[in-house]
Amino acid sequence: MCLYLFKNFKVIKNNLKYFIEGLVIIFSIFISFYVEDVRKGNEDFKTKNELVGDLIVSLEDDLIQINNLIKILQSSEENILELLNDIDSSHKILADNEAIKKLLEIEVGISFFPKDGIFEQLISTGTFELIKNNELKRVLLEMFNHQKERNYATSTEIDLWNADYRGEILQKFRVRFSYNSYDGEFYGSRTLNTFYFDREYYLSNDFYGMLSQAQYYANMYMRQLNDIKKSYETANSLSVEEVKKES
Repeated sequence: MCLYLFKNFKVIKNNLKYFIEGLVIIFSIFISFYVEDVRKGNEDFKTKNELVGDLIVSLEDDLIQINNLIKILQSSEENILELLNDIDSSHKILADNEAIKKLLEIEVGISFFPKDGIFEQLISTGTFELIKNNELKRVLLEMFNHQKERNYATSTEIDLWNADYRGEILQKFRVRFSYNSYDGEFYGSRTLNTFYFDREYYLSNDFYGMLSQAQYYANMYMRQLNDIKKSYETANSLSVEEVKKES
């Protein structure tokens, strides 16, 4: 009887030993997974904060671009209105060379190119979901989806029209330039050499309609850029708050 109890006790002791060893192994695995999850979570939050910091810089660069484009469109609209007023007066306000200069300074075929690389990184790394401010996430999705597509569609329409407009102006007024490819920030600079002022065409309904269309596009794109600007300013402010909360 004693021998039987001793054997059972030994079996129980061995089983308890294995059970405890098993618990230790399971607990060790659990701890390792937990530590890894914490480490990964900390890394993801660090990555998210770094990307949001980069996003702030990118948004500020885009805001500079937007403001510059709006200034160009405002200046273009002013030139268009002066030309339309001159035409309404039967070309009694501006001299020929003044009219040509203002005509060539009209720029409506300009486009906003958003820097969306940081946003794409937030999405691809999964860190976008770690952004705590839901309003920031909503605004970013609106900016880099709907507004981006709308901007592309509008820019494409204006660019196609502007190509015909530019060709028409250069042809009808026989404009000739000289170029300095080493001057200027991107494309060099140009100097007006000669032109032929076609008064009949200048006072025609076709030309008047073309200027009115240019004014329409300038106003339409300015309105769109101002909408985009508001979203960028909101996103920039919310991004700064996001980074401050995590620091």
